[in-house]
Amino acid sequence: MKVACVGGGPAGLYFSILMKLRDPSHDITVYERDPAGSTYGWGVTYWAGLLDVLRRHDPVSARAVADHSVRWSDGVAYVRDRVTVHHGDQGFGIGRHTLLDILARRAASLGVRVEFGHPVTGPADMTAPAAAEPFRADLVVAGDGANSRLRTRHAGHFGTDVVTGRNKYVWLGTTKVFDAFTFAFTETAHGWIWCYGYRYDEGRSTCVVECSPTTWTGLGLDRASHADGLALLGRLFAEPLDGHPLIGRPQPDGGARWLNFRTVTNRSWHRDNVVLLGDAAHTTHYSTGAGTTLALEDAVALAGALHAAPRLRPALARYEQERRAALVPAQSAARYSARWYENLPRYMSLEPSHMFALLGQRHSPLLPYVPPQLYYRIDRAAGRVEALRILKRRLGPTLARALHGRRPSGRSR
Repeated sequence: MKVACVGGGPAGLYFSILMKLRDPSHDITVYERDPAGSTYGWGVTYWAGLLDVLRRHDPVSARAVADHSVRWSDGVAYVRDRVTVHHGDQGFGIGRHTLLDILARRAASLGVRVEFGHPVTGPADMTAPAAAEPFRADLVVAGDGANSRLRTRHAGHFGTDVVTGRNKYVWLGTTKVFDAFTFAFTETAHGWIWCYGYRYDEGRSTCVVECSPTTWTGLGLDRASHADGLALLGRLFAEPLDGHPLIGRPQPDGGARWLNFRTVTNRSWHRDNVVLLGDAAHTTHYSTGAGTTLALEDAVALAGALHAAPRLRPALARYEQERRAALVPAQSAARYSARWYENLPRYMSLEPSHMFALLGQRHSPLLPYVPPQLYYRIDRAAGRVEALRILKRRLGPTLARALHGRRPSGRSR
């Protein structure tokens, strides 16, 4: 089979690895629009379950990923002048550049051609190595991200829907080495602003800053220069940063890359011989830390479906059906997590330890409908089954509406 993977992210590279491992005769080219080593981003997070998946499918790349990852098991929250600690599940961080380099090297070692600096917007852009004629692929994998150009060419067929979140966020780095997954919530005259920080190698951490649009404009972050914005954020989060600077990449206008998260869904994931993978097919809010894991699991499912079904169309349908079902918990968790942060002031009157406990419960579909202190008390005093029984008695129809269509929630950070 001739395969063209458009986009050299984790999903496309790992899919090419799995296809070559199953059948070395596959002719596979990965097209990445950016030069080698120029990826934007700092670190990504994942949980132990992902390593189990990688070990089952390719022990070589799994070992390299594990060897280059850092680990933590505690969560720390700074709230005003209070600090609270939660002992939780073990998490992992790895530099995005490191992860891509591991996967690109592994793919190349198996015979995959990885073409950097090669943007693709349509079939004519997919050329064979050292030749001008098109690379006529039996399968085109659109793994070119949330703004997928291949998907956009046929957006009507795919039924792409994009929902833009309310809050503003910026993805930064820092030389502060966080020993635990760190949350910091700072109250300003213009509202709350907060960050999540985690280590991704021995000397670097990621720091994601988020706030409401009112706070963003009130603090002047909408018009601050890149340097001034970083300096202001450094002062606001001086305690958790312990004097270390924040690091960002200025935009052409001199400002910082503040964004609104875009939740992407698609009515269909394939058209003829083109199939969507990773963020091109779906996005989940960054606050659950699941994006990279879901993309790699997409790659596993697609490679498996192609080798289980003799023909392309049934294989793509099988892949889509399997992944849609598997994504329900993660997408539910992401929606409620994003909503929790958009309604952050609702929870900030609680004791810091209580607020931190609800932070861990933010994926619950019940939380938006229940007074926060009541939810905390019931959740602590009773098991989950007993809590639901009490809430049903107290809230009646309101609870019924909240539970209507409920899906199992995924793991939060």
